[in-house]
This record gives sequence, C-alpha cells and structure tokens, in this order.
Amino acid sequence: MHMTETEINRIAEVLEVLEIEPLNSGACGGEWLAALSGGEIESLNPSDGSAIAKIQLAGPREFDQVVRQAVAAFHSWRMIPAPKRGEIVRDIGNELRRFQAELGALVSIEMGKILAEGQGEV
Repeated sequence: MHMTETEINRIAEVLEVLEIEPLNSGACGGEWLAALSGGEIESLNPSDGSAIAKIQLAGPREFDQVVRQAVAAFHSWRMIPAPKRGEIVRDIGNELRRFQAELGALVSIEMGKILAEGQGEV
C-alpha cells in the first residue's frame, strides 16, 4: 500500500512538531545523549514499511551514565515535598495534553492503528 502525498506530509508535520529527527538519541540522562555506542534501530511504518526515524541505542557506557543520573535524580526527587511533586507531575500531564493530537498520530503511525486508537492511548 502506498501513502498519499497528504499522508506523507502529515507524518512529516507530526515528526516536526514533536522534534523527532531522522536520527534520535535513545538514552536520556538529564539531557539526550549523543554518539551512543549501541548501534541503531529503525522505526518503520507498518502500513508500507517506510522508515519513520532511527534511534541510536545506548551501549554499556551510556547505560551506566543514565543509571547513575537516575539514582541521583531519585535521591533529590524524594526530598521534594509531595505537593511540589504533584505540581510537577501535573505540568507533565499538561505538556502531554498540549501535544495529544501529535502524540496520538505518532502512535497511530508507528503501530498501524487508527487515529482514534492512537489518541486514546495518549
């Protein structure tokens, strides 16, 4: 099945709004890590097999860095009062809602689901 130009443009628009590049880091340790040593995987559109984007995989060095930073974040996070943590979680939810249409479209593209299902997952 071939995609129409409209479908191709919609996918490009979704990727741009979500700041998804042709090649993306697959590990975050406070910031996205570059030059990962674990190789790459490609996310494919199941409707036609076309590439959506590639993800750089973390190798052992990056994995250890992410784990160290996660442990440090846990220690500081648990010291934040519960009301402030709740406010931060609410802000995260608001950001997800702000991009709900694009995130739902991305789920739909990556999983081959209808748009309503993708948005429902978000």
